[in-house]
Amino acid sequence: MTDYRALIVDDEPDIRELLDITLSRMAVECTTAATLAEARDLLANQVFHLCLTDMSLPDGNGIDLVDWMQSQCPDIPVAVITAYGSMDSAITALKTGAFDFVSKPVELPRLRELVESALRLPPENAGEDRGTTGARDEELLLGESPEIDTLRRQARKVARSQAPVYISGESGSGKELVARLIHEHGPRREHAFVPVNCGAIPQELMESEFFGHRKGSFTGATENREGLFQAAHQGTLFLDEVADLPLPMQVKLLRAIQEKRIRPVGAKEEVAVDVRILSATHRNLAALVEDGLFRQDLFYRINVIELRVPSLRERAADIPILARHILERLARDYDLPPAQLSDDAVTALQAHPFPGNVRELENCLERAFTLSEEDVIRGEDLQLNGAPSPGSAPEESAAIPEPGESGMDLESYLESIERTTIEKALAQTEGNKTAAARWLGISFRALRYKLKKLGME
Repeated sequence: MTDYRALIVDDEPDIRELLDITLSRMAVECTTAATLAEARDLLANQVFHLCLTDMSLPDGNGIDLVDWMQSQCPDIPVAVITAYGSMDSAITALKTGAFDFVSKPVELPRLRELVESALRLPPENAGEDRGTTGARDEELLLGESPEIDTLRRQARKVARSQAPVYISGESGSGKELVARLIHEHGPRREHAFVPVNCGAIPQELMESEFFGHRKGSFTGATENREGLFQAAHQGTLFLDEVADLPLPMQVKLLRAIQEKRIRPVGAKEEVAVDVRILSATHRNLAALVEDGLFRQDLFYRINVIELRVPSLRERAADIPILARHILERLARDYDLPPAQLSDDAVTALQAHPFPGNVRELENCLERAFTLSEEDVIRGEDLQLNGAPSPGSAPEESAAIPEPGESGMDLESYLESIERTTIEKALAQTEGNKTAAARWLGISFRALRYKLKKLGME
């Protein structure tokens, strides 16, 4: 770490000296200030790569400086030094725009970690107009509407902070894409992004999944296993559908976030972990707090900064862009000719409410892509009202396999039906795919798609 300069703002000479010595050993040149006015003057006239400010200053406070820097020099990450236990002040600083905070008495390992993270940050506007980062932003959050443009800018801004971010929005609106964008723009981008659907983990396995376990700690624990926190160490842990966490697990999660330490199931010692927490849910988390179904202290801990993802109907102007991207991806995935949308199809899509948002749009287009007879998808091919497409014939019945004693998941069960029916059609037509498609009452495109999907080519 060389050629970096930091501004230290604190009215206590001993603290200024401690910070100066610590940063100098990291090859960071330091300049100090004792007041808010002095700090503003230095920031306005010199180049700095980092600012560390005490919360309490003779002529103001650290939050005043953070707020001033957001408008005057937003590219300089600023961290606030707070009194021990002053979490409310720390959260206010983070919401104002601070990159991070450190509590007094200052722990030097924590301070070094903060400085290293801050000096890895890209400028706030890096990649906005060109370059690989900007291109990746567009790929993650497609669209040109004011709503999606605002969301991209907000995500890039909060990425520079270490504050927990709560991402709200309807199901299928793209909350995980926003979380990935935040991760890729932050100082942890070189480390793992670990998404987890909290509603998909069985309650009895939840503690082991999050914190890991030691061999022999319970029946079936045949070896040591790392949990999600350890997998996300120095990276980002994205808690999707966090509202589905049971209350006992909420307590353990809160402690892990506060203490930055976890105890694997069956372990005697705690393990230090360094993760940034991003969370999301389609449910009203504040209402769940009022109903006693979600802990208030955990809510405040994960909801330091909130980003709202707009629904698809709020940005209907983006539907043609999203649809084109989805159809191009489908054509690549299944090695089929690309399909275009007719004008009436675009109009129909933009008029549809899409309660399932982008996920519903993807399903709708995938269905139309496979069933359309030509390379142009028309309005009637979309089946937005659930009606069958004109001219489609029901598939002939085929022998349907019964689920075994251990059961069968629905997707595998339906695929087995499709496979059996297609095999019968190909046998009936002596392997002629065009004739088989006609026999099944589907388009040749649809048959090619299904053969590819089921691995029958």
